[in-house]
Amino acid sequence: SAMKQVTETSVELSNEERNILSVAYKNVVGARRSSWRVISSLDQKTVGSLKYQQLAMEYRVKVE
Repeated sequence: SAMKQVTETSVELSNEERNILSVAYKNVVGARRSSWRVISSLDQKTVGSLKYQQLAMEYRVKVE
């Protein structure tokens, strides 16, 4: 990705670039964390339902 290329160069990032990268990282991590909470909640609520547990597991793989 473009951000990976930017961070792997030996050129130091400006304050604005670091802030943008930080916000982008926080947004991605926050979205994944939120998805993980939903999956965990569904896992607990669907105990005994193999079909729904399978769906939750498939979604967890996508999130990870």
